[in-house]
Amino acid sequence: MTGSPRLLNDAASRWLLAGLGMLILVVPLLNLAVPETSPFHLSTYMVSLFGKYLCLALLALALDLVWGYAGILSLGHGAFFALGGYAMGMYLMRQIGSRGVYGNPLLPDFMVFLNWQELPWYWYGFDNFFFAALMVALVPGVLAFAFGWFAFRSRVTGVYLSIITQALAYALMLAFFRNDMGFGGNNGLTDFKELLGFSLTSAATKNGLFVGSGLALIAGFLLCRWVVVSRLGRVLVAVRDAESRTRFMGYRVEHYKLFVFVLSAVLAGIAGALYVPQVGIINPGEFAPLASIEVVVWVAVGGRGYLYGAIVGALLVNYAKTWFTGAFPEIWLFLLGGLFVVSTLFLPRGVVGLFGQRRQPPPSAATGGNN
Repeated sequence: MTGSPRLLNDAASRWLLAGLGMLILVVPLLNLAVPETSPFHLSTYMVSLFGKYLCLALLALALDLVWGYAGILSLGHGAFFALGGYAMGMYLMRQIGSRGVYGNPLLPDFMVFLNWQELPWYWYGFDNFFFAALMVALVPGVLAFAFGWFAFRSRVTGVYLSIITQALAYALMLAFFRNDMGFGGNNGLTDFKELLGFSLTSAATKNGLFVGSGLALIAGFLLCRWVVVSRLGRVLVAVRDAESRTRFMGYRVEHYKLFVFVLSAVLAGIAGALYVPQVGIINPGEFAPLASIEVVVWVAVGGRGYLYGAIVGALLVNYAKTWFTGAFPEIWLFLLGGLFVVSTLFLPRGVVGLFGQRRQPPPSAATGGNN
């Protein structure tokens, strides 16, 4: 192929988008249109669960963009996810108003309980949805820019960069655990009532959030595909495979890394914002380094460097996690760990590597998607 590479020139990407599109259409129909007495009826709980999976798949996609194509193994990507979630949680808390336990229209319940007298300045504006939506992308993006600016200019790479990203997530977790930070401390933000005037307990709202999560995942995948099949993507792969040589050829490596790192952080923040109203809570546990390491497991199991592999891995592992916790509550952690070990030993290219990719590297990673 000559000229500009096509966005969806591989069958796997087309199949993925078709599957996601079908899921977006079928799940709400099975919940809203099929009677509860029918064996084909899908419960509202399952709709929220599937929506949660889609949000986590978007987070995995964000990590694969930086790890699979730029070689940046971030062990703190859960921090960007959590920051986006907190931005949405703050908006949802402001929407509670006088319906809280203490009936204070200006302060969230946890602030009243802690004897706060006025709303902190950094909560201003979060009563407006569009301001909150801007913060969902801006806060993780600015943090990623500040972190990446110093890390990449200092040429911190490899395991050292991974450790620093993990330290960043851990530091944020400790900060958000503090009650005097004004984010709910250990309990976080919860007891949400409505989003844009729609009750979060209604089936219609849950289906709307599910569809929104699916559309965000599709848009995120197309954006990432556009990046990796372009000249920018080929430079990123060159940075991943031979950073010193790429730098010697005149490329400003730190600029490419910084761009993709910020973009990935914004996608993670959007995933967190969609996740929070569907699970009903956001707390400092989302910053925990273990949460970020789990995302790495999803990408590795699905297949690093394919984009669609990250989505498949996130959906597969999280479904397995849900099933294991119900069927084997005492040993599910061992089973989940065993799944990762088996994938690492016998599926070095992940699950998607089983389907016609055994003898060749990921198409986008090798040639920018032009094969």
